[in-house]
Amino acid sequence: MNLFNLRRHSPSLDDLVADASFQSGGDNLSSECLMPSVERPKQVFVRGQGSWLWDNDDRAYLDFSQGGGANSLGHSPKALVDAIAVQAQALINPGFGLHNRGMLNLAERLCASTGSDQAYLLNSGSEACEAAIKLARKWGQQHRGGASRIIVANNGCHGRSLGTIPASDSSTLVNRFEPQLPGFSHVPLNDLPALHAAVDERTVAIMLEPIQSEAGVIPATAHYLKGVERLCRELGIQLIFDEVQTGIGRCGTLLAEQSYGVRADIVVLGKGLGGGVPLAALLARGQACCFELGEMTGTHHGNALMTAAGLAVLDSVQDRAFLEHVGQSAQHLREGLQRLAHRYGHGELRGQGLLWGLTLSDDSADAVVKAALHEGLLLNAPQPDCLRFTPALNVSKANIDEMLLRLTRAFSRVRTAQLQCRKGIAV
Repeated sequence: MNLFNLRRHSPSLDDLVADASFQSGGDNLSSECLMPSVERPKQVFVRGQGSWLWDNDDRAYLDFSQGGGANSLGHSPKALVDAIAVQAQALINPGFGLHNRGMLNLAERLCASTGSDQAYLLNSGSEACEAAIKLARKWGQQHRGGASRIIVANNGCHGRSLGTIPASDSSTLVNRFEPQLPGFSHVPLNDLPALHAAVDERTVAIMLEPIQSEAGVIPATAHYLKGVERLCRELGIQLIFDEVQTGIGRCGTLLAEQSYGVRADIVVLGKGLGGGVPLAALLARGQACCFELGEMTGTHHGNALMTAAGLAVLDSVQDRAFLEHVGQSAQHLREGLQRLAHRYGHGELRGQGLLWGLTLSDDSADAVVKAALHEGLLLNAPQPDCLRFTPALNVSKANIDEMLLRLTRAFSRVRTAQLQCRKGIAV
């Protein structure tokens, strides 16, 4: 059943790409006091359940972004809500300098399920990426004569903190926060010769995302990742996988590295680990476990409330039937998007599991996102010509079918608006 009222006028292309400055209806809510960070639609969302969100006018929206994939179990899943409620009544944050059960249990679960030796818990993927860089350079001091340079594949967006901006190829961010911190080199993704040429005695690690989500959902090939792993082993340098976007079942396995059959020395987790609350993890294996007392601190790192959420997420994702469902849903979503892309003459569909990027035939992704909002569908566009789909891992086939229906209407809206614009120009 379509829960969204579709009786609205067809917007022009200008309407679809207009800025969302607003003052919201009945609640008298204004965005004027909110510092600008990202462009947001005018709707104010007040509740969610599974794959659905409701705004303060009680309109329902099908969410196929889920906070960029952070809401791994969807909105307000019972398991997560119950775990947080129970923990909040007992203990929220005893302090970074004290153990709590959740911290110890989550670290042990993560290590056991990923074949890691140590885990460090943080609040965000940016923090975890920065910690991975520090850890690799500490290892370089001990085992590689003080080597500190890290090679990063192009188009990878490793976090957004100042400490990790140089590890991103986003020119806007880099130019805005010049000067860059030294010690990073960039090479093209899926280009082994370029990687070999870039490594020298100053290199301590290679850092990459198995699938570069922010760049437009660009997967590394299995041949490339196996070659990177082999190069790291031959030269005795560290391999770092940024799995903030791809980990915790998003690609059909607990870690994306498992689906590729490779193994990193350091793994970064975030987003889906907390199911929507701020939680990230740094995993280390073998000699990479070299942090000492006092080298990592944080007010909220590994607090009892957030780790309770992480344990609830792992309980769900590590169920074999859950990952089988991810695989089945992934196939259903992929086939549906392929049909739709062919129908509207769009381009390549890239991704794995429940992380997909659809390349459009032009730079209309922003217009499609806004048209989808008119249809009660929430999508994300990481690039001007690419739509990204990161639904809840437990999304139903019925929700996928409803999404495809609404996306079809959004494509039609944009095409109609483009034709109207062309007619206007011709006149």
